[in-house]
Amino acid sequence: MTENVGNREEKVLVKNLTKKFGDLLVLDNLNFTIKKNEFLCVVGPTGCGKTTFLNVLTRIHEPTEGDLYIDGEPANPQKHSISFVFQEPSAFPWLTVEENLAFGLKVKKLPKKEINRRVEKIIELMGLQPYRKSYPRELSVSIVQRVIIGRSFAMQPDLLLMDEPYGQMDVKVRFYLEDEVIRLWKELGSTVVFITHNIEEAVYLAERVIILSNKPAGIKEEVYIDLPHPRDITDPKFIEYRNYITDKIKWW
Repeated sequence: MTENVGNREEKVLVKNLTKKFGDLLVLDNLNFTIKKNEFLCVVGPTGCGKTTFLNVLTRIHEPTEGDLYIDGEPANPQKHSISFVFQEPSAFPWLTVEENLAFGLKVKKLPKKEINRRVEKIIELMGLQPYRKSYPRELSVSIVQRVIIGRSFAMQPDLLLMDEPYGQMDVKVRFYLEDEVIRLWKELGSTVVFITHNIEEAVYLAERVIILSNKPAGIKEEVYIDLPHPRDITDPKFIEYRNYITDKIKWW
């Protein structure tokens, strides 16, 4: 993305977002916006409520107070397309790679021609040509995760939420998959919220990082990452961002 994040139009508004479970306050009055086509990472200390935050955004949990707006209207899973990728593999084992990619598009009853176009685009962008007729059991974990991520991007969602999708991967595979996601995001212009506990991953991916505080989680700080993609983890500026965010999480 070449356009500055701050200059883009607003896609998502999170207003007074609060979540309690009984007397336990987990999310405390969060307010922020997400711009159109933004890649936003959310980090915070272990147990601060990152997954609850994601579950409220997806409407798995309803907020106790406040709301999430997409294009100026309250987010409604029946009206808006909110797609998500979790850490656990979630490819359908009885479907081939191309059938997995097409699954959500068929549920949405898109025209066959459009389904084929989107599936072919994802197969091309993700380098899945050799595996299109394969079943998940025949593939490595990293290739299956590429299929799951491609399936979510194929939906062209209003908001794509990713919850530590590379948590089980080794470092080399993680960097490879992160580059794949950046390529998809740039090509398809999606709006992405990516939850991670890995600070280096956040700085590698994000245009902006939101740092959550300890529970009850509020927004401690927002950091704009002013570096071009692909990023060099040995760049002094990259290291400076990584160290700054790490210190913000370590010291309270």
